[in-house]
Amino acid sequence: MTATGASREALSAARERFDALVDSTPANPAVLADELASVTALFNREVALRRVLTDPAQPAEAKADLVGRLLGGQVGGATVDLVAGMARSRWSRSRDLVDALEELAQIADLTVAQRDGSLHSVEDELFRFGRIVAANAGLRSALTDRTATEAAKGNLVRELLEGRAKPVTERLVVRLVTQPRGRSLEAGLDALSRLAAERRDRVVAVVTTAVPLSDQQKQRLGAALAKLYGRAMHLNLDVDPEVLGGIRVQVGDEVINGSIADRVDEASRRLAG
Repeated sequence: MTATGASREALSAARERFDALVDSTPANPAVLADELASVTALFNREVALRRVLTDPAQPAEAKADLVGRLLGGQVGGATVDLVAGMARSRWSRSRDLVDALEELAQIADLTVAQRDGSLHSVEDELFRFGRIVAANAGLRSALTDRTATEAAKGNLVRELLEGRAKPVTERLVVRLVTQPRGRSLEAGLDALSRLAAERRDRVVAVVTTAVPLSDQQKQRLGAALAKLYGRAMHLNLDVDPEVLGGIRVQVGDEVINGSIADRVDEASRRLAG
């Protein structure tokens, strides 16, 4: 989610409340993920409702009470509390509330992977699935077909990933495909990959090379980039023969082109200097 102004602050507060909840209570993040996803779908459909809940002219407690009346008995108390807290916050746009709810649902699923030690695998699987989709026009068409039912697209994802990916990866991709909310499949997968990296407190570097890197090259490149950016770096590795023996590294909006040796050596010289 790209939030600005009041929405950025509201999202930050919601994420802090979520982390405090799962760290200090027995709340089940998998349950939270499913329930927050269902609330996301509800608020996405009900435009008038989300406008009321983000109306700055409405008292914060009145909006929180409305959430309690709507969701009480439909989802657990922890989910009601999280959504009520979000209703109390100020949002720049009503749609930002829905985006934030969706992100919390994704974070909840990633928390499941964090706890069972599979977050690294989930991050890699999301990246790989994105590359498979990008390389297969027929698959992309099937997964984004507006005439296909949600059930059909969800079943296709499950058939593709069953036994080949972690359950969390499958759940995240199924939700993305069945509830795209106007964004492209590639953009959604990229956002999920970045969110997974963030949960591991790492920056994602998408590294494209003409041939696979050796373990030593991966370590050198990862270490150099980590020092340059001041944070641990997760490398998403891809191979493209058209890179012509060099390397392309993308970190956020910044793109670095050049040969492997030159770039690593340049990074080392900059650090030494």
